[in-house]
Amino acid sequence: MFSFILGVNRFILFVLYLSLFLFIYYFLSFFWSKEVSFKKGLLLRDFLIRITNFILGIRVTIYGERPTVQGLIVANHRSYLDPIAIISQVHAFPVGKKEVESWPLIGYIGKISGVLFVDRKCEKSRQNTAENIREVLSKGYSIVNFPEGTTDILPTTVNFNYGSFVMAAKIKSALIPVAIDFKEKTDAFVGNDTFIPHFIKCFGKLTTEIKMTFFPPIYSEDPSYLLNTSKKMIDEELIRFRKEWDNEK
Repeated sequence: MFSFILGVNRFILFVLYLSLFLFIYYFLSFFWSKEVSFKKGLLLRDFLIRITNFILGIRVTIYGERPTVQGLIVANHRSYLDPIAIISQVHAFPVGKKEVESWPLIGYIGKISGVLFVDRKCEKSRQNTAENIREVLSKGYSIVNFPEGTTDILPTTVNFNYGSFVMAAKIKSALIPVAIDFKEKTDAFVGNDTFIPHFIKCFGKLTTEIKMTFFPPIYSEDPSYLLNTSKKMIDEELIRFRKEWDNEK
């Protein structure tokens, strides 16, 4: 019962402070240029992430060195929390599913802070996203992408989609693998999970523990090498995370 009450209270607080700051931003954006609105949107995103991590009890343990070069960050995918956790540590723009764009509050934050929404089933949408990725990288920012294309809770990753690695090889961008996992397997957002029940269950705990590893950048003009190397690194790290957590019991 305590966990349910805690989860519900956190959800209500989450919605209230998110709504307040987004309303203020929306009002002020009428007086800003497009460029100023974008910069303010990034500042708002980073501020809200810090508040969210504190209120929801999110604890992230970092391994490796945070990247000092911009590039294409590729990570395994467990939950809607993955991009939030990653961009709380490094300034980057996530690639997200088109459906998320329509989510109340979350979708609006994404739109004002540079999230690249893609309909993976639409060829034109994928092509437009690829061009947007190229443009963002050329401006000195990093991109966060999840090449699995969906969330899962298997011990290691499912098959990676090829597109991210073709792009990185083609434009000779740094590829930065990232492994991310949750101590509690039930924190993964998979299958038929829906947002509100999952949120209440996940954040009904005092803390949500996440481990994340940033690997050194990889450079290659061979997409297969980039894919296989990053997948192997991430898979081995996911296994290590789980062993460490199992040994704590």
